[in-house]
Amino acid sequence: MFGCSEGWFGKRFTRALTGYLNGERARKELAATDAIDGTMLASRYEDWQAQRETQALAGPASASTMPAVPLGRVWTIPSTAETVDLGMFDPRRAPIVTIASGDVVVYENTWTHFMNRLQPGVPIEALGTMRRAAPGRGVHSIIGPVAVAGAQPGDLLEVRFITLRTIGFGANFHNAGELRTGSLHDEFEHGHIHYFDLNGSDGYVEFAPHIKLELRPFQGTFGVAHPSGVAVSSVAPGQHAGNIDVKEMVAGTTLFVPVWLDGGLIYTGDSHALQGDGEVNITALETAMEEVRVQVILHKRANYAWPMIETSTHWLMLGLHESLNEALRISLRNTIDFLSAKAQLSREDAYGLASLAVDFRVSQMVDINNGIHAMIPKSIFAPDFRKTMTIV
Repeated sequence: MFGCSEGWFGKRFTRALTGYLNGERARKELAATDAIDGTMLASRYEDWQAQRETQALAGPASASTMPAVPLGRVWTIPSTAETVDLGMFDPRRAPIVTIASGDVVVYENTWTHFMNRLQPGVPIEALGTMRRAAPGRGVHSIIGPVAVAGAQPGDLLEVRFITLRTIGFGANFHNAGELRTGSLHDEFEHGHIHYFDLNGSDGYVEFAPHIKLELRPFQGTFGVAHPSGVAVSSVAPGQHAGNIDVKEMVAGTTLFVPVWLDGGLIYTGDSHALQGDGEVNITALETAMEEVRVQVILHKRANYAWPMIETSTHWLMLGLHESLNEALRISLRNTIDFLSAKAQLSREDAYGLASLAVDFRVSQMVDINNGIHAMIPKSIFAPDFRKTMTIV
């Protein structure tokens, strides 16, 4: 079945680990045959099991071109009345913990919107009442801050998303037109909410009997303290990242955020099970997470001014502004800066390459500051050269 050589055995073993071989009885029967080296079979199986367990703890491989950093201490932060604030990034709150570069933060059993009051069956009218009762705040249940030892203005935080696992339900809704939220608030007088069961095992959710959508969980809001140094609503994203609502930011991807205050002060919330670019009615498939697991890495004196994202296939340069046109201009400038510095192009050639090969997409148009993200494909660069194009 495998052949006699150890090398050939190793190459073929992983492919052969089917449900049949995972059964202990089946493995014993296979090991007892004359054609199989039972000792080698057991050894390879144990190695494979150990690798699986390590991957389960670490999550999917990082898409970052940055060098791997050993996982540091693990900090677990549950959502409680002490760790969560309604709709604010408030630097006056004492840090929940202070972590070191390379440490892992696990946000356990996060809350839905309105301090976990978004629950199946809650009517849209009740959500509207909650929205009116919190002027100047977002609806998001924001966990934080988490301080990073040694982080100072001018530094950069690299956040590697390891695990993003949702709870069993989610909701999409739009408010009544009077609240003036959503892209067509003037055309939808009444609010509406649609609850979804997220307990399926196939990675999809049923929107309607004839429509299924792929689940791609991500944190709609993840960022640091605002450059102003004061408490700000979680609604508007900016140079501190925050409510950027970029659907590409799934497990395995990396967010880079400039530091504006000592300690950085990390905040997160606004969990999504999936979202379309634009988030046009004001919500994605809003949910919460059983677990958000991230590794945070500090880069000193990186001197970036805007957040960036890296996936396995693209670098994303963000632009955020009340004007969608200006958001595009910011994203484009950030793209030109990146291509000039990392691809060794003149600014003129970087401008041209952006026009030929980079897609500029609308992240969201409903969070005061509209978002554009430039999708720079890694595939256009020679493989050896691509390896040199690290963010820092």
